[in-house]
Amino acid sequence: MEIRKAQPKDAAGIRKVCAAGNRETYPGLLPHQEIERVIEKFYNEQRILHEIDNTSQDWNGWFVAVDEGGVVGAGGGGFTDETVAEVYVLYLDPERKYQGIGTKLLEAITEDQKARGAETQWVAVAKGNQMAIPFYEARGFAFQYEEPAYDMPEDSGNMSVRYMRKL
Repeated sequence: MEIRKAQPKDAAGIRKVCAAGNRETYPGLLPHQEIERVIEKFYNEQRILHEIDNTSQDWNGWFVAVDEGGVVGAGGGGFTDETVAEVYVLYLDPERKYQGIGTKLLEAITEDQKARGAETQWVAVAKGNQMAIPFYEARGFAFQYEEPAYDMPEDSGNMSVRYMRKL
């Protein structure tokens, strides 16, 4: 398996992994129509291609885990302040969980962010997401606070939990 920065040829694989990850993770946490809306908005191939080709300090780009020519995991992040980084997205093929792939992707994102000057790293996950919360806690992230979930209807009551670790 190879962990590397994404290339345009990876866009369809990133879409597939992120869509499958959303559909596996969020039933019971989000209504079905919200899951599908998020997939279409954030994980469509055109947007992913744009995000592969256009990186900055705000968006550091996609990283992928590739095994036997196919994308089995994808993630990315960026900076919210000069030394404050965030993991914005990290999904795996649901069939490939618990194989160390998520850890390797997080390490690649983290090393890139540290090289860019990150001193702290944040992540937001859906409240009750028992796939992500134990993963991040096991890697040194500590709960900080709750906030309304990003890009969810204001009256939905959907909350995110914010975690942080020092790098």
